[in-house]
Amino acid sequence: MNAGLIYMVGPSGVGKDSLLAWLSHRPQHDFATPLHIARRSITRPEDGGTENHEALTEQAFSTLEAAGGFAMCWDANGLRYGIRKSELAALDQGHWVVVNGSRAYVPTLRRDWPGASVLHIQAPADVVRARLQARGREAGAALEARIQRSQALSAARVAGDMELLNEGSLDESGQKLLRLLAARARAGADGALRPAPE
Repeated sequence: MNAGLIYMVGPSGVGKDSLLAWLSHRPQHDFATPLHIARRSITRPEDGGTENHEALTEQAFSTLEAAGGFAMCWDANGLRYGIRKSELAALDQGHWVVVNGSRAYVPTLRRDWPGASVLHIQAPADVVRARLQARGREAGAALEARIQRSQALSAARVAGDMELLNEGSLDESGQKLLRLLAARARAGADGALRPAPE
């Protein structure tokens, strides 16, 4: 069941949201098997940015967590993040599901979701800083704290993990992502995601 789960991680500013938005606009007929991008529940107001998340209050998040509504949840940068169980239901149908995750959660992922694939997104440091400044969510000390956390925290790689350097245009990096996913499918992860024949 977990072979179709792709857990995307990387420091803030490497472009995970943009890559997922790009991927979400690919028509499903581009793939032989559907791909679902999990919507995150976050204790952050909707900001009109690149991520269409579910905004929850701290109380609503805690209530949902206590009721067992999340398949995954973690804390990062003063916020709480969760993936509702319903967001992973597509795995039961043999589809692939991509989760925008946290590097700190990777050990838990490997324990609780054996067979899941970890996709590490990276970008040059100067590119990351420029993206964070342009995003405008943090400034001053808060921005520096996020950058320091990004540099300090690194998810350990294991055999079978995927890596993508996001340093070119969004379309170039998106095409790289498609090739990575297609290669993973050909390598035997259920053959779930393959570019459809042209």
